Amino acid sequence: MKLLVVEDDETTGSYIARGLREEGQTVDLVTSGRDALIQATSSSYDVLVVDRMVPEIDGMTLVKTLRGAGNQTPVLFLTALGQVEDRIDGLNAGGDDYLVKPFAFGELSARIAALARRPVALERETSLTAGDMRMDLISRKVTRAGQDIDLLPREFALLEHLLRRKGRVQTRTMLLEAVWDISFDPMTNVVETHISRLRAKVDKPFETELIVTVRGAGYRIEE
Repeated sequence: MKLLVVEDDETTGSYIARGLREEGQTVDLVTSGRDALIQATSSSYDVLVVDRMVPEIDGMTLVKTLRGAGNQTPVLFLTALGQVEDRIDGLNAGGDDYLVKPFAFGELSARIAALARRPVALERETSLTAGDMRMDLISRKVTRAGQDIDLLPREFALLEHLLRRKGRVQTRTMLLEAVWDISFDPMTNVVETHISRLRAKVDKPFETELIVTVRGAGYRIEE
Protein backbone atom coordinates (compact mmCIF):
# COMPACT_ATOMS: atom_id res chain seq x y z
CA MET A 1 0.00 0.00 0.00
CA LYS A 2 0.98 3.60 -0.49
CA LEU A 3 0.06 5.83 2.46
CA LEU A 4 0.15 9.56 3.14
CA VAL A 5 0.71 10.53 6.78
CA VAL A 6 -0.10 14.13 7.75
CA GLU A 7 1.48 14.82 11.15
CA ASP A 8 3.29 17.97 12.32
CA ASP A 9 4.82 16.44 15.46
CA GLU A 10 8.24 15.18 14.31
CA THR A 11 8.51 12.40 16.88
CA THR A 12 5.01 11.04 16.27
CA GLY A 13 5.30 11.32 12.50
CA SER A 14 8.64 9.52 12.39
CA TYR A 15 7.31 6.79 14.69
CA ILE A 16 4.26 6.17 12.50
CA ALA A 17 6.18 6.28 9.22
CA ARG A 18 8.93 3.99 10.48
CA GLY A 19 6.47 1.41 11.82
CA LEU A 20 4.43 1.33 8.62
CA ARG A 21 7.53 1.06 6.44
CA GLU A 22 8.74 -1.85 8.54
CA GLU A 23 5.50 -3.56 7.61
CA GLY A 24 6.36 -3.08 3.96
CA GLN A 25 4.20 -0.05 3.22
CA THR A 26 5.25 2.92 1.10
CA VAL A 27 4.82 6.06 3.22
CA ASP A 28 4.97 9.76 2.37
CA LEU A 29 5.16 11.97 5.48
CA VAL A 30 4.21 15.66 5.41
CA THR A 31 3.90 18.16 8.25
CA SER A 32 1.34 20.65 6.97
CA GLY A 33 -2.13 20.57 5.44
CA ARG A 34 -0.96 22.52 2.44
CA ASP A 35 1.75 20.01 1.60
CA ALA A 36 -0.76 17.22 2.18
CA LEU A 37 -3.20 18.79 -0.29
CA ILE A 38 -0.47 18.99 -2.93
CA GLN A 39 0.58 15.38 -2.37
CA ALA A 40 -2.95 13.99 -2.24
CA THR A 41 -3.96 15.69 -5.49
CA SER A 42 -0.79 14.85 -7.42
CA SER A 43 -0.30 11.21 -6.33
CA SER A 44 -2.50 8.18 -5.73
CA TYR A 45 -2.73 6.81 -2.17
CA ASP A 46 -4.52 3.86 -0.61
CA VAL A 47 -5.16 5.55 2.76
CA LEU A 48 -4.56 9.01 4.25
CA VAL A 49 -3.68 9.26 7.97
CA VAL A 50 -4.49 12.82 9.02
CA ASP A 51 -3.90 14.76 12.24
CA ARG A 52 -6.64 17.38 12.66
CA MET A 53 -4.34 20.01 14.16
CA VAL A 54 -1.73 20.67 11.47
CA PRO A 55 -0.53 24.08 10.24
CA GLU A 56 -1.51 26.07 7.13
CA ILE A 57 -4.59 23.96 6.36
CA ASP A 58 -6.10 22.05 9.27
CA GLY A 59 -6.98 18.39 8.85
CA MET A 60 -10.74 18.94 8.71
CA THR A 61 -10.46 21.56 5.97
CA LEU A 62 -8.01 19.36 4.09
CA VAL A 63 -10.41 16.42 3.99
CA LYS A 64 -13.41 18.61 3.09
CA THR A 65 -11.41 20.10 0.22
CA LEU A 66 -10.38 16.69 -1.08
CA ARG A 67 -13.92 15.36 -0.89
CA GLY A 68 -15.22 18.45 -2.66
CA ALA A 69 -12.74 17.79 -5.46
CA GLY A 70 -13.97 14.22 -5.83
CA ASN A 71 -11.07 12.52 -4.04
CA GLN A 72 -12.50 9.46 -2.27
CA THR A 73 -9.29 8.03 -0.79
CA PRO A 74 -10.08 6.56 2.67
CA VAL A 75 -9.14 8.91 5.52
CA LEU A 76 -8.22 7.95 9.06
CA PHE A 77 -8.18 10.89 11.46
CA LEU A 78 -5.45 10.42 14.09
CA THR A 79 -5.75 13.18 16.65
CA ALA A 80 -5.76 14.20 20.29
CA LEU A 81 -9.28 15.64 19.89
CA GLY A 82 -11.26 12.76 21.32
CA GLN A 83 -14.61 14.06 22.50
CA VAL A 84 -17.75 12.56 20.97
CA GLU A 85 -18.46 15.86 19.19
CA ASP A 86 -14.94 15.83 17.74
CA ARG A 87 -15.41 12.34 16.35
CA ILE A 88 -18.76 13.27 14.83
CA ASP A 89 -17.28 16.39 13.23
CA GLY A 90 -14.41 14.38 11.76
CA LEU A 91 -16.66 11.75 10.26
CA ASN A 92 -19.08 14.37 8.93
CA ALA A 93 -16.15 16.17 7.30
CA GLY A 94 -15.46 13.10 5.17
CA GLY A 95 -13.32 10.94 7.44
CA ASP A 96 -13.79 7.17 7.26
CA ASP A 97 -12.36 6.32 10.68
CA TYR A 98 -11.21 8.15 13.80
CA LEU A 99 -8.44 7.14 16.23
CA VAL A 100 -7.58 9.17 19.31
CA LYS A 101 -4.06 9.79 20.63
CA PRO A 102 -2.37 8.23 22.51
CA PHE A 103 -2.79 5.14 20.40
CA ALA A 104 -1.41 1.63 20.05
CA PHE A 105 0.51 1.16 16.81
CA GLY A 106 -1.04 -2.26 16.28
CA GLU A 107 -4.51 -0.74 16.30
CA LEU A 108 -3.45 2.00 13.88
CA SER A 109 -2.04 -0.61 11.50
CA ALA A 110 -5.18 -2.74 11.75
CA ARG A 111 -7.47 0.21 11.08
CA ILE A 112 -5.43 1.23 8.03
CA ALA A 113 -5.61 -2.33 6.70
CA ALA A 114 -9.38 -2.39 7.28
CA LEU A 115 -9.84 0.85 5.35
CA ALA A 116 -7.74 -0.47 2.47
CA ARG A 117 -9.94 -3.59 2.27
CA ARG A 118 -13.14 -1.61 1.83
CA PRO A 119 -14.72 -1.49 -1.64
CA VAL A 120 -13.20 1.39 -3.53
CA ALA A 121 -14.29 3.67 -6.34
CA LEU A 122 -13.40 2.44 -9.80
CA GLU A 123 -10.96 5.26 -10.38
CA ARG A 124 -8.77 4.23 -7.45
CA GLU A 125 -5.64 2.36 -8.35
CA THR A 126 -5.76 -1.20 -7.02
CA SER A 127 -3.08 -2.81 -9.15
CA LEU A 128 0.19 -1.99 -10.89
CA THR A 129 1.48 -3.63 -14.05
CA ALA A 130 4.58 -3.85 -16.21
CA GLY A 131 4.65 -6.20 -19.18
CA ASP A 132 3.28 -9.54 -18.02
CA MET A 133 3.75 -8.72 -14.32
CA ARG A 134 0.86 -7.63 -12.11
CA MET A 135 0.90 -6.41 -8.52
CA ASP A 136 -2.41 -6.49 -6.63
CA LEU A 137 -2.23 -3.72 -4.01
CA ILE A 138 -5.19 -5.03 -2.04
CA SER A 139 -4.27 -8.70 -1.71
CA ARG A 140 -0.53 -7.84 -1.87
CA LYS A 141 0.09 -10.56 -4.45
CA VAL A 142 2.47 -10.43 -7.39
CA THR A 143 2.17 -12.59 -10.50
CA ARG A 144 4.11 -12.79 -13.73
CA ALA A 145 2.95 -14.70 -16.78
CA GLY A 146 0.26 -16.14 -14.53
CA GLN A 147 2.78 -17.48 -11.99
CA ASP A 148 2.66 -16.41 -8.33
CA ILE A 149 5.79 -14.69 -7.04
CA ASP A 150 6.44 -14.87 -3.30
CA LEU A 151 7.99 -11.63 -2.03
CA LEU A 152 9.11 -10.60 1.43
CA PRO A 153 7.56 -7.32 2.74
CA ARG A 154 10.63 -5.21 1.90
CA GLU A 155 10.92 -6.76 -1.56
CA PHE A 156 7.24 -6.01 -2.16
CA ALA A 157 7.75 -2.38 -1.06
CA LEU A 158 10.77 -1.98 -3.32
CA LEU A 159 8.96 -3.43 -6.33
CA GLU A 160 5.87 -1.30 -5.62
CA HIS A 161 8.01 1.85 -5.51
CA LEU A 162 9.61 1.01 -8.85
CA LEU A 163 6.30 0.08 -10.48
CA ARG A 164 4.65 3.33 -9.37
CA ARG A 165 7.47 5.17 -11.15
CA LYS A 166 7.65 2.89 -14.19
CA GLY A 167 10.01 4.25 -16.81
CA ARG A 168 11.64 6.71 -14.40
CA VAL A 169 15.09 6.16 -12.96
CA GLN A 170 15.18 5.76 -9.18
CA THR A 171 18.52 6.51 -7.61
CA ARG A 172 20.02 4.60 -4.70
CA THR A 173 19.28 7.59 -2.43
CA MET A 174 15.64 7.74 -3.54
CA LEU A 175 15.20 4.05 -2.77
CA LEU A 176 16.88 4.32 0.63
CA GLU A 177 14.57 7.17 1.61
CA ALA A 178 11.36 5.64 0.26
CA VAL A 179 11.80 1.98 1.19
CA TRP A 180 14.16 2.03 4.17
CA ASP A 181 13.44 5.50 5.61
CA ILE A 182 17.15 6.37 5.48
CA SER A 183 17.71 10.03 4.62
CA PHE A 184 21.50 9.82 4.33
CA ASP A 185 23.94 7.43 2.67
CA PRO A 186 25.07 4.94 5.34
CA MET A 187 27.52 3.25 2.95
CA THR A 188 25.45 0.08 2.85
CA ASN A 189 24.74 -2.26 -0.04
CA VAL A 190 21.17 -2.95 1.12
CA VAL A 191 19.68 -1.55 -2.10
CA GLU A 192 21.93 -3.61 -4.35
CA THR A 193 21.28 -6.74 -2.28
CA HIS A 194 17.50 -6.37 -2.45
CA ILE A 195 17.54 -5.51 -6.18
CA SER A 196 19.53 -8.69 -6.78
CA ARG A 197 17.04 -10.77 -4.75
CA LEU A 198 14.12 -9.14 -6.51
CA ARG A 199 15.58 -9.85 -9.93
CA ALA A 200 16.09 -13.50 -8.98
CA LYS A 201 12.35 -13.76 -8.35
CA VAL A 202 10.71 -11.52 -10.96
CA ASP A 203 13.21 -11.52 -13.84
CA LYS A 204 15.53 -14.52 -14.02
CA PRO A 205 12.81 -17.20 -14.37
CA PHE A 206 11.36 -15.34 -17.36
CA GLU A 207 12.53 -14.39 -20.85
CA THR A 208 12.33 -10.60 -20.48
CA GLU A 209 14.00 -8.52 -17.78
CA LEU A 210 11.84 -5.73 -16.38
CA ILE A 211 14.25 -4.28 -13.79
CA VAL A 212 16.93 -2.32 -15.63
CA THR A 213 20.17 -0.91 -14.23
CA VAL A 214 20.98 2.56 -15.52
CA ARG A 215 24.71 2.75 -15.13
CA GLY A 216 25.81 5.58 -12.84
CA ALA A 217 22.22 6.57 -12.09
CA GLY A 218 20.05 3.87 -10.55
CA TYR A 219 17.25 1.48 -11.51
CA ARG A 220 13.95 1.58 -13.38
CA ILE A 221 11.14 -0.69 -14.49
CA GLU A 222 10.69 -1.03 -18.24
CA GLU A 223 7.87 -2.72 -20.14
